[in-house]
Amino acid sequence: MKVWRVGMLICCVCLVAMAAVAEVSYHRQIVPILKRSCQGCHHPGDANGDLVVTTYAELQRGGMAGEAIIPGKPDESLLIKLISGDEPAMPQNQEPLSSEEVALFRQWILEGAQDDTPTEVDDLGDGNYPVYTVPPVVSALAYSPDGGTLAVSGVREVLLYDTANFEPKARLVGKARRIQSLTYSVDGKLLGVAAGSPAQFGEVQLWDTTTNTLVKAMRASYDTVYGLSFSPDSSRVAFGCSDQTVRVLSVADEKELVKFDNHSDWVFGTIFSTDGTHFVSCGRDTALKLVEVDTGSFVDDINSSNKGYGEINTLARHPSADEVLSGGEDRIPRRYKIFREIRRDVGNTDFNLIKAYEAQSGSIEAVAFSADGSLFAAGNAGGEVRVYNVEDGTRVASMRGDTVGVFAVAFHPEGTQLAVGGFDGKVRVFEPSSGKLITAFMSVPIEASASEDVALTVSGMT
Repeated sequence: MKVWRVGMLICCVCLVAMAAVAEVSYHRQIVPILKRSCQGCHHPGDANGDLVVTTYAELQRGGMAGEAIIPGKPDESLLIKLISGDEPAMPQNQEPLSSEEVALFRQWILEGAQDDTPTEVDDLGDGNYPVYTVPPVVSALAYSPDGGTLAVSGVREVLLYDTANFEPKARLVGKARRIQSLTYSVDGKLLGVAAGSPAQFGEVQLWDTTTNTLVKAMRASYDTVYGLSFSPDSSRVAFGCSDQTVRVLSVADEKELVKFDNHSDWVFGTIFSTDGTHFVSCGRDTALKLVEVDTGSFVDDINSSNKGYGEINTLARHPSADEVLSGGEDRIPRRYKIFREIRRDVGNTDFNLIKAYEAQSGSIEAVAFSADGSLFAAGNAGGEVRVYNVEDGTRVASMRGDTVGVFAVAFHPEGTQLAVGGFDGKVRVFEPSSGKLITAFMSVPIEASASEDVALTVSGMT
């Protein structure tokens, strides 16, 4: 027994000694703190003091005040001076770093401030797909123009289903973790994906719908991108960014044609006019902005952004008219003319408004027009979906899309199906005219897991 105890004591001492000499990991220990407490004010879109901390190279470069880190010399490193002391200067307007976290930074710099970020390894695709132990939120849905395929968002992938029987057809795996919007080009040859990995990069993916192969992966901004739309001739794509910009890229050569920066907050949606000469964008700043594509010039605020409507989460364009439908925080779908036909009137700042519809049971997260433009659907955070007659505003049908929240709606081109997705990871398909449930299925294949931590990580819910 004594021998066993001595052996255990020696093992414990060895483990303690090993822990004491273990080097601090930049990737595993420093980066999580930077993401939580620093990147909000020091990212490429808002680099306070010209300091960016989203990558090791940028952190090493420093900012206006000089080098942020001097390897081997923590006491001379500006970063340590800013996060230390009784009243540390950084992070601003947040809880200061704990003494243990400050000690980690000091030790890391003392050890040489090494970058141990692993080389990116693409271990998915070619039959090796993401494994799900709990369902992810369905954030985007899109029917192909011929109606034969329903595209559904997953984590790092888009899943394609046959609309005749809702059996899986293909899984399109990319590098971006979050899929925020899906849309097909008008000719159906490309599937566009707005995606990204938070606090790392935004990415627009273009997939060939004949071969289900990735033909373009265009990175933009430092975070997930939103609200992708194709121009009518499929030569351009527009999307919104969390850095308060709208980007327009050339599909052919990936060249950035427009970087519109007139929004004052995150941009969630974009849509082109019927002739492709303009686009409309919306976001957290409550504005619907009209922009000329060729020049990138701001033309007009389509709506009144001073009426307290709140952030606008989603928009859709009428399939054959220059009209947009918007929805957001104040729960009221509104239909606007894209182009102003009357002079601006001080007494009527919402002069482009065609119709304001019935208030929904929660903030509006998704809207869509039917292909013939006679109906629209609105999904809300209360878990409900409602279908309306566009012209007179009559409610045609109501249905439950989720117990928590609906984040995606899409009409089949023939108007026979309305696909709905939300927080619980299920896709529900309804008959739009009656609200009758046609079918419901899990958006991804689910496998059993003994680890809750793994389940949450894979599902993208943390």
